[in-house]
Amino acid sequence: VAYFMLTLIPARFSVAVLFVVACFVSVAMGTSVGTITLLVPIAAAVFSASGFDRAFCVASVMGGAMFGDNLSFISDTTIAATRTQGCELKDKFKMNFRIALPAAVLTIFLLLVIGQPSAAADLQELDYSLLKVFPYIAVLGLALLGANVFLVLTAGIFLAGFIGMASAELTVITFAQNIWNGFMGMGEAFFLALFCGGISEMIAYYGGIEWLISKLRKMIKGNKSAQLGIAALVSLTDCATANNTVAIIISGGVAKDISNEYGIDSRRSASLLDIFSCVFQGIIPYGAQLLTASALASKNGAVINAMEIIPHMWYCWLLAIFGILSIYIPYADGGLKKERAKE
Repeated sequence: VAYFMLTLIPARFSVAVLFVVACFVSVAMGTSVGTITLLVPIAAAVFSASGFDRAFCVASVMGGAMFGDNLSFISDTTIAATRTQGCELKDKFKMNFRIALPAAVLTIFLLLVIGQPSAAADLQELDYSLLKVFPYIAVLGLALLGANVFLVLTAGIFLAGFIGMASAELTVITFAQNIWNGFMGMGEAFFLALFCGGISEMIAYYGGIEWLISKLRKMIKGNKSAQLGIAALVSLTDCATANNTVAIIISGGVAKDISNEYGIDSRRSASLLDIFSCVFQGIIPYGAQLLTASALASKNGAVINAMEIIPHMWYCWLLAIFGILSIYIPYADGGLKKERAKE
């Protein structure tokens, strides 16, 4: 797959292409973890073939995955944010898009201009088989068509296995062994995610989230500080729970009360909840996204730590900046002021 991509695209642009592909796939699938599972193996092949830093390649996929997690109509974070705030999906999408798009465009610009390999490999003639590329193309196509993530992944596994056995490079036994090795390779990340989930539930049970909410409410003085309060509330809740959907559900009721009290439009509060939960979910080292990405990128004895990826998560950092700017410069509000004037 890496060789196929690098014959079509100059090596210096490959990481930007990974980011764009991840954006499209995550919007179609509505899941950041599913997108990371699909694309990090491709990113791993690209960095080994093109001379890019491994953490840099993985971070580009991570950024694109969080783009779709924030915007997709079928993302659980989008559904949770709109349901708790009482607004329509399309209205929240329009507001979110005006914040996420500048962050994505600037990320692509940085990847094209600044994100160059320190020592690009001499690729010369790259040997690849289109037949072996086909499972990835099929998986990406199904994802973009909006197929269920489990169906997409299962289809990819068996399609790759069938091609491997047809070309006599796999047998039924070695095919099963490869699937087993894949599952076992994810064991550490799986159990760590379970432990993080258990700790977050204990924090909520013993009143940690309620204490956080009470402290933040005391700092709110007006409309702008109320919006910052909603952003801070869902951000800190996400850091405590390591799950952006859970963080939105926990914070949603309080955010709705704050928005009613300080005159914040429901679309605005839903947008803030989704944006800032996705920002922190993409950069906390114990979240499912970074755990999955680092586990998939750590192959053949080369281990990559989640902390190595975080500095390269340009999209998440830029999304946070544009999210805060939108509070003070209401460029994302669109027709809100006109609608209020009519009312």
